[in-house]
Amino acid sequence: MKFWDHQHNARSETRRLLLGFALAVAVLVVAVHAALALAWWLMVAVLPVHLPFPQGFLAANVGVSLMLVLGGWWVETSNLRAGGVKLARRVGARELRPSLSHAEQRLSNIVDELCIAAHMPRPQIMVMPRTDAINAFAAGWDESDAVIAVTQGALDYLTREEMQGMVAHELSHLHEGDTRLKMRLAGMVFGLELVYNFGNAMRERRGLAWWFGSAIMVAGLAGWLTGRMLKAAVSRQREYLADARAVQWTRSKDGLGGVLRKVMAQRRDTPAGYAENPVHTGLAHPAVQHMLLVDVDGGSRMERWLDTHPTLDDRVQRVYGRRMQPLPAVPVAAGPESARRDAGVAPGAVSIASLVDPFARFM
Repeated sequence: MKFWDHQHNARSETRRLLLGFALAVAVLVVAVHAALALAWWLMVAVLPVHLPFPQGFLAANVGVSLMLVLGGWWVETSNLRAGGVKLARRVGARELRPSLSHAEQRLSNIVDELCIAAHMPRPQIMVMPRTDAINAFAAGWDESDAVIAVTQGALDYLTREEMQGMVAHELSHLHEGDTRLKMRLAGMVFGLELVYNFGNAMRERRGLAWWFGSAIMVAGLAGWLTGRMLKAAVSRQREYLADARAVQWTRSKDGLGGVLRKVMAQRRDTPAGYAENPVHTGLAHPAVQHMLLVDVDGGSRMERWLDTHPTLDDRVQRVYGRRMQPLPAVPVAAGPESARRDAGVAPGAVSIASLVDPFARFM
């Protein structure tokens, strides 16, 4: 995998999409004013007298539109500032218990190794104990409340090398500020939705308000859908970036690649209703779906341009450079592991020494 090229492409595409998001907000404001002006013109056309635009018509339209978008963004992001640990607890995660489980001790060591190699502060580590699906997510606004939550399925079915690939992917999201970026975009999309809701509320008043409400709804719906599309596209690019980072940091395609292939096997072998299946408890929570390592494949899928994650086939092909078959997810025995970060590395896994040297050259 040419991880440097993939990282450069993902960052460039992200910048282009964020610029498009800013333009979408500007176009929405213009569209609302244009729609209201058209509604005023149509209303006047059916009246026997000519009425000019009210004084301050443009300023009022622009001001109210920006107030809804930016106000909604502020309210939603304020609600999301609860912190990564609180969010993880909300979806059923608990604190890591390395003293009680060899698998959790292994996870603790892996996080320590990769944080040293990446020159990052160690995030809080949590486990979703009732979730058998292989998955994980990272959350938090800053280093003080950063958290990585891993499912019980990941602890049970992943080898040490594969767990390193998963953790490296999630650390990349924290390192690149993806969790903060995604929450800000979610707030902006909520602000765009408020414009549509405002128009809908005006329509219910009937009379002249119906004309203006309809105009605002049309412009608001277009802006909201555009915002959702751009937010999803940004999220997919950040997943590509995190995949490339994971391969760079671990120097292993089979680490993250093995995780994705085992998820493919789980989805193939899981009965219909993946998201509703009890073994995936907590993953369908809307607050974390866009943060997961792999999205929850529900029964009724949205169109691809609204998905927050690339397809598993696409991600596996990028990692290996070719299509790969699913890898059976079977329980992995996690033996006792030393608490020392630079000792006790399982055969075939990537040691801390091999991780630090690449960072010395590239970071």
